[in-house]
Amino acid sequence: MRSLELFAGCGGLALGMARAGFRHDMVVEFDRDAIETLHLNKERKIEHVKHWNINGIDARTIDYSSLGVVDVLSGGPPCQPFSIGGKHLGPSDPRNMWPEAIRAIRETRPRAFVLENVRGLFRPAFADYLDYITLQLSYPDISPAKNEIWEEHLRRLRQYDTATLGKKRKYRVLAKTVNAADYGAAQKRHRAIFIGIDTKYGEDWCFPPPTHSQEALAWSKHIDFSYWQRHQVRRIHTHSSKSETWALRRAQEHGVGLDKLPWMTVRDAISDLPRPTKSESISGHWQHPGARIYPNHTGSRMDEPAKALKAGDHGVPGGENMVVNSLGNVRYFTVREMARLQGFPDDFNIFGSWKAATRQLGNAVPTVMAEQMAIAVKKVLGDAP
Repeated sequence: MRSLELFAGCGGLALGMARAGFRHDMVVEFDRDAIETLHLNKERKIEHVKHWNINGIDARTIDYSSLGVVDVLSGGPPCQPFSIGGKHLGPSDPRNMWPEAIRAIRETRPRAFVLENVRGLFRPAFADYLDYITLQLSYPDISPAKNEIWEEHLRRLRQYDTATLGKKRKYRVLAKTVNAADYGAAQKRHRAIFIGIDTKYGEDWCFPPPTHSQEALAWSKHIDFSYWQRHQVRRIHTHSSKSETWALRRAQEHGVGLDKLPWMTVRDAISDLPRPTKSESISGHWQHPGARIYPNHTGSRMDEPAKALKAGDHGVPGGENMVVNSLGNVRYFTVREMARLQGFPDDFNIFGSWKAATRQLGNAVPTVMAEQMAIAVKKVLGDAP
C-alpha cells in the first residue's frame, strides 16, 4: 500500500509503518540531523529505508497535487507546542504543524491516517484544540475561511457535527493516549495517537489491544521467576514500586494481564551488549561521561521498562537517559542502547554527536508501537480499493 510520511524525524514511525507493509512514496523531514540520519541509512541499504524517497523540505512548501493516490498518511507533528516540558504555547506556537498535517489529509484524501504527538495534548488546557484537531480530521472538506481564527472555525465545525449528527464525517477518528510498553517497547513512553479511517470502511474497528502488560512482568519476576531464569541471573531482591505491587495484586487476585506478554525491560533490550567504554567497537555504543542523579532525574532500572527517553533540550543533555545499577550508580545510555529502547535495528545508525543523536532518539516513536498501530489499520483496509 502506498503511503506518505510527514515529520519523520529519524524514522521511528516510518519504520514501524514500513514493517507493517506500507510503502512510503515520500518521507518528509526538515531537521538537518534527522535528514542526515535518514540518508545515511538509505545509502547503507538498510531494510525498508533503502526504498524511501527522502525529502528534506518544510512541509508547508509541499504541493500534494502530483502524488496521486495515497493509501495511508502517517507522521508526528512537532510536539514541543503541547509538551509538558515546553512553553505550553499550544496552537499559538509557530512550531505547531497540526494545520499542515490536516492540510495534507485534506489534499491527498488518504484511505486512512496515523498521527502521533505527546500526551500533553490531552491536558484540560488544550481540550478545545484537541476537539478542533479531531473535528478537522473528521471533516477535512470544511476548511477554515481566509483570516478565520481557529476558535471561530471550531464553532462552525461543532455546529455542523451537531446538525448532521455526525453522519457526514469523511473519517472516523479515534484519539487516545497509549503507553508504548503495552505494545512491546522497552520503555514507558506515553503518546497521543490519532487513527482515522475513511467511513466507507465502516465503524467496526478500534485501537489495537495491548500485547504486553505490567502484570505479566510482575508475575514473571515475583511468582514463577521465569524472568530471571530467561536471563540466567540470580533473582534480584529490590523494593517493588507501588505500581508494580498493585500490578502483582491484580494478577494474583483476578488474573489481569496474564494473557499478554511481559513488559519488556531495559535488561531485555540491552543485556547482550558489552559494557560500554570510551571506544566504539559497536556503532553508537560508547560511553558518554558525566551522568549524575539530581532532582527528578534518577535513571532507569534494569528490570523495568526504561523511563521515557528525553530529547535533552532542557537541563543536562539527555535528562533522564540514564541507567542505574543495583548499587545506585548511574551512567548514560549509549546511543545504541537508546536506539534499542526505541526499537531500531542494530544496523540502523544515528547521525551526529551524542547530543544530536540523543535529541533525535528522544523525539522518536517506538517502532514496535508504530508497527502495531499500522497492522491494525491495514487489517481494516484489507485489499479493498
